[in-house]
Amino acid sequence: MVTAASPYQGYVYAYPHKTAYRPLDPRPPLRRVWEGEPMDSLSLYLHIPFCEMRCGFCNLFTRTGAPDELVAAYLDALERQAGAVRDALDAALDGASGSAPGVSGVSGVPGTPGASGGAPGGPVFAVAAVGGGTPTYLSAAELTRLFDLTERTMGVDLRTVPLSVETSPATATADRLAVLAERGTTRISIGVQSFVDAEARAAVRPQRRAEVEAALGRIREAGFETLNLDLIYGIDGQDARSWRHSLDAALAWKPEEIYLYPLYVRPLTGLGRRARDWDDHRLGLYRRGRDHLLAAGYEQVSMRMFRLPDPARTAAPAHTTGYCCQSDGMVGLGCGARSYTSALHYSHEYAVGTRQVRAIIDDYVRLAPGDFTAANVGFRLGDDERRRRHLIQSLLQAEGLDPAAYRERFGTEATADFGAEFDRLAARGWLETDAGWPRLTAEGLAHSDAIGPALFSGAVRELMAGYEAR
Repeated sequence: MVTAASPYQGYVYAYPHKTAYRPLDPRPPLRRVWEGEPMDSLSLYLHIPFCEMRCGFCNLFTRTGAPDELVAAYLDALERQAGAVRDALDAALDGASGSAPGVSGVSGVPGTPGASGGAPGGPVFAVAAVGGGTPTYLSAAELTRLFDLTERTMGVDLRTVPLSVETSPATATADRLAVLAERGTTRISIGVQSFVDAEARAAVRPQRRAEVEAALGRIREAGFETLNLDLIYGIDGQDARSWRHSLDAALAWKPEEIYLYPLYVRPLTGLGRRARDWDDHRLGLYRRGRDHLLAAGYEQVSMRMFRLPDPARTAAPAHTTGYCCQSDGMVGLGCGARSYTSALHYSHEYAVGTRQVRAIIDDYVRLAPGDFTAANVGFRLGDDERRRRHLIQSLLQAEGLDPAAYRERFGTEATADFGAEFDRLAARGWLETDAGWPRLTAEGLAHSDAIGPALFSGAVRELMAGYEAR
């Protein structure tokens, strides 16, 4: 339990990790997977697996240089998948084994978006996001098609729910941003990583600060409610002075959110071939960045996320929109997207290597509607894994674990289920309990990338260890 010397064991943004997924045999029909699941507050995620370049630190499921015909074929497949998934959700709600009435992208019956984020009688989506890859790799016309097929087939009015879209300096063009704004995007996230040109080159991200500043200007002109800006610390050649320079350059734009990411060297990525031990350096830069943002008036939400307090902002974090990441389901569309129910997390195949990613995308665009009606690869969550997921998803947030919510959901006390883990964290000064509410200390948050993986179950760790990176 948190015995490794490195504070950087792994970024835990979901549990279990996708490398713990395995082929499902038999493949369960989606209508059965979703039967009995609450569908009044879902998250919708759309995955676009294309980028104009692949950064040296990136291990996302993405490919570069996709031709126009492949992008068009991908959107065709995405629409087929959306239709099949929506039919399955409707069938699950009706408790029937056949096709359900209402929205059906397969049968061609268009849905009518409802004010609550879903078609009448259908699933309700409380929050939506488009990620990748780089969604704005798509042209303005292709983005319009993406939003059209999402609203028509899934029956969700994206203008009525918080909608987040990722972009990049090179693809944040005025015409694309105009489409995003018109279709209701409330939050736009841009990966800047560094305002120092030499550091960007060192991270194998060839961009110039002038290009970054121009993109940020266009984003602000478009009027999005929330701008999120990503920075990376630990880049070769970066020191305290240059890190402060990037922080101040970011703060000049007054972004509503800033994420501070440690640089990881990852298997099968360019920088992964030049790994070296620089944990103390990264941790020092993190603390400097954290303290600088707190002094500038930001509040810390997690190890990575810092947010300007603004109760009037409607592009609120997901936990204030009616969606709860610990317990509510997620519907993922696209070949790299994951979907979550209380009992099963599932997706398509996963890869990082260029050749394997391209092969998976090529297979995805050839799938027929019927191929999207069952879950392919996934992980089944028993009671213990559901408790662990709730623990991890809560504890790695600055607000900590709500003991009443845990008790209401599971009928037990978190301190009874995970007392030994809490004791070990507290002994290291990483956990405090205020009126029975466990939360990480400032130093505990700094070590989130060690604490998260240490809380994984033995079964999940074994599966992850047996995964062959490709």
